[in-house]
Amino acid sequence: MRQDPFGNQSAGGQGRRGGGLFGNLRWVILLGFAIYGGCYYFGNRSVDPYTGEKVLIDSSLNAEEEKAMGLQAYQEILSQERPVAPDSQISQQVREIARRLIAKVDVVETALAREHGLEPQHFARDFDWEVNVIQSDEANAFCLPGGKMAVYTGLIPVAQNADAVAVVMGHEIAHALLRHGAQRMAQQKLTQIGQMAGAAGGLDAQQQQMMMSAMGYGYLLPYARSHETQADEVGLMLAAAACFNPEEAVPLWERMSANSGGQSPPEFSSTHPNPGTRIQNLQALMSKAMQYRQQFCTEAAR
Repeated sequence: MRQDPFGNQSAGGQGRRGGGLFGNLRWVILLGFAIYGGCYYFGNRSVDPYTGEKVLIDSSLNAEEEKAMGLQAYQEILSQERPVAPDSQISQQVREIARRLIAKVDVVETALAREHGLEPQHFARDFDWEVNVIQSDEANAFCLPGGKMAVYTGLIPVAQNADAVAVVMGHEIAHALLRHGAQRMAQQKLTQIGQMAGAAGGLDAQQQQMMMSAMGYGYLLPYARSHETQADEVGLMLAAAACFNPEEAVPLWERMSANSGGQSPPEFSSTHPNPGTRIQNLQALMSKAMQYRQQFCTEAAR
């Protein structure tokens, strides 16, 4: 620090002293956001009965609110898409597949929960299940929170049979059972806390972008891929328990990969597992799925 001949500090020294105060304030702000984020994270953790893992779900979000959000999204989709007539053959076939899968939700949840030494929560007992077939070339399906489902007609020629359709629908139902939508909402809140911390802490736009990219590759994308892997397992057990052939899952995903032209981003930058990884995981689960089929498949489920 420079001083004049009379021992007084220069103006430059005062500027640095102010910069130090600002720097300390920045750290206080960042620490405050870190504490807030940590409290939110640890205060909203619960154990999922299907996986036995601790998950982040906002404790203020209840089942009725999830159902309401799912219903609103479903109504918006159906107002924009073109549902196939409910009395058509394809609609009746898809509804029958859905009926068999839904009938096995309780037993599959109970079996998976007991594998982890947990009691089932039966969160889905209050779902208002509904399924529509939507006219589209897209090979896809979805199930929203609360049990609102749709299957796109483009899935049928790729699936080729009812067993494969059941594997896809079971996967989508599993997302709703595992409350993945609610988990993503909580994850988004954590992301927003991080963004606010970066802005309040004085990070410029480029630094904030770097921070969010690091969070994406290190946390958000792996989190999304784990959701897909979880839904694959739970969906496969549902299909098997409902008397569908789980072995159709492997050729299905081979066809799905071929249908997309074999083009997929590197796994580390994707929300979904690489098709090869997904197939390996399903193959590893096949023995368990066949046990579920033997244990829970009954004539009444067919």
